[in-house]
Amino acid sequence: MGHPIMFDAADPLLARLRQVCLALPDAAEKISHGRPNWFTTKVFAVFGGSIKGDHSDPLLARALLFLPDPEERTALEQDARFHVPAYYGPAGWLALPLDGGGGEPDWDEVAELVESSYRQTAGVRRVARLDDQRRSRG
Repeated sequence: MGHPIMFDAADPLLARLRQVCLALPDAAEKISHGRPNWFTTKVFAVFGGSIKGDHSDPLLARALLFLPDPEERTALEQDARFHVPAYYGPAGWLALPLDGGGGEPDWDEVAELVESSYRQTAGVRRVARLDDQRRSRG
């Protein structure tokens, strides 16, 4: 028996996050454990999660789960908007609720967090392609 779907396919936050994630070289999407995951060789972003010990808490239901840059992790942990998600937290991941600010998320910040996570998981060739894309736009 598979996991139940734990997201609304019509969620506008999901749609926007999907655009951010799939704009990266060779990024693809799959549903795993009932949630959208974006990956190349490894998963670099997830939509939705849960709080360790309280899976009924809706805080992370519409969150970006990502692997932060190790040099930025301490600063992000000190920001009250970021949380350690269940299951992913022990591997170093953090979560940013996309519906927690009372308005639209800062999509530039979200894109930076996604890109940082991608850079840590995508491999040298894909990161080089991303850098080439950035240079050609700049």
